[in-house]
Amino acid sequence: MGIKILQQSKSQKQKAQAYVFFAKAADMGNMKAMEKMADALLFGNFGMQNITAAIQLYESLAKEGSYKAQNALGFLSSYGIGMEYNQAKALIYYTFGSAGGSMMSQMILVSLGQLHLIGRKGLDQDYYKALYYFLKAAKAGSANAMAFIGKMYLEGNAAAPQNNATAFKYFSMAASKGNAIGLHGLGLLYFYGKGVPVNYAEAFKYFQKAAEKGWPNAQFQLGFMYYSGSGVWKDYKLAFKYFYLASQSGQPLAIYYLAEMYATGTGVLRSCRTAVELYKGVCELGHWAEKFLTAYFAYKDGDIDSSLVQYALLAEMGYEVAQSNSAFILESKKAKILEKEKMYPMALLLWNRAAIQGNAFARVKIGDYHYYGYGTKKDYQTAATHYSIAADKYHSAQAMFNLAYMYEHGLGIAKDIHLARRLYDMAAQTSPDAHIPVFFALMKLEAMHLLRDILFFNQFTMRWKWMKLDNTLGPHWDLFVIGLIVAVLVFLLRNRYG
Repeated sequence: MGIKILQQSKSQKQKAQAYVFFAKAADMGNMKAMEKMADALLFGNFGMQNITAAIQLYESLAKEGSYKAQNALGFLSSYGIGMEYNQAKALIYYTFGSAGGSMMSQMILVSLGQLHLIGRKGLDQDYYKALYYFLKAAKAGSANAMAFIGKMYLEGNAAAPQNNATAFKYFSMAASKGNAIGLHGLGLLYFYGKGVPVNYAEAFKYFQKAAEKGWPNAQFQLGFMYYSGSGVWKDYKLAFKYFYLASQSGQPLAIYYLAEMYATGTGVLRSCRTAVELYKGVCELGHWAEKFLTAYFAYKDGDIDSSLVQYALLAEMGYEVAQSNSAFILESKKAKILEKEKMYPMALLLWNRAAIQGNAFARVKIGDYHYYGYGTKKDYQTAATHYSIAADKYHSAQAMFNLAYMYEHGLGIAKDIHLARRLYDMAAQTSPDAHIPVFFALMKLEAMHLLRDILFFNQFTMRWKWMKLDNTLGPHWDLFVIGLIVAVLVFLLRNRYG
């Protein structure tokens, strides 16, 4: 089957010998080789991409029980790439993949649990669904899911009432598998004395184990213990070390404390400049960083379809940057793997997912889609709502400008010239890039306002003059004037033709 599919694919000189090897190995029934070959066809490795052929291989592999194939088919179904767009079917594939041991499927099911837990990705917060997905993934052996169930019971909600003993149970299950989140959870229980006596030594032990596995929250917690002297001697150098480690994974509190240390010169040479950079600096790092690079280079090389597939997979796993990049590629309509009429609706879905994770640009884009009717019905009111969120919450100059225009013309919101002026001014103050468009927008607004005032004044003056004539000549002066004009015309005509 591998050779047959290889022949169906694009004929390129870049086909690597390794790829031919995979094809031969696949024909001999080597499942791993077939999986690698299908992945290469999907992502466009070795300079070629054939999604139809990839799906054929994945479907064949899925029948043989390949969890990697189940995972891939779930992903393709969730986007409608080469297959029918079907979220329910995607969930089934992910569930089978998770049960078979696919870490990616487990991540996505944990992700679905987290999305319902905190209400992300365009989904309403639903603790019952969150617990459902976590329990499903935990049953399949996901230690992450066990840890999140522990977290739910630790914090308490409608589906999982606060219960320290249950939290301890699930954290312990996850920790026994070496899961960093579970180890960190046990550390929190001992640190705060929830269900167990306060024990800083035990807390330190679990935080250290989780920190050694690279869990940033545990690294931060160790830094905090040294910074505050909780259960250990104060040691600003060690505090700095752990805050720094946690900051490398974008742990916001760690970055904040590092900034505080630089701002006050605590345990480190005082540097306001570094403090300011740290206050601003939040980076998004993760295990899939390499895939970001290959997706980026595929896009730069003009291989749009390959780039989209890779970004879309990362987007499905919850990466906000990948959601934005996928949406950008879709709205450019350069991709060929999706029907054109599906591109804007899918892009809107992805912009929504990115916006819910705090992406201000994505929030403005959602406003644009509703304003122009891209992928949805034209709705000025909804557009104004999204622009308002971007302006108020994220201080987006673009959103302020757009909202000002809508107030100026009364689009979806009550017309308010004064508020329009204020928003235009705020946009100019927020971003230097807005100075020129704001200048012209205000020029137009003031010119139109002045013209309206002149017209109003002229109308008022003319009306006043008519009223004065009424008072002077009586209520029927207009008939008198018409009669006078007729008499003059008759006189002129007689003189001309007489």
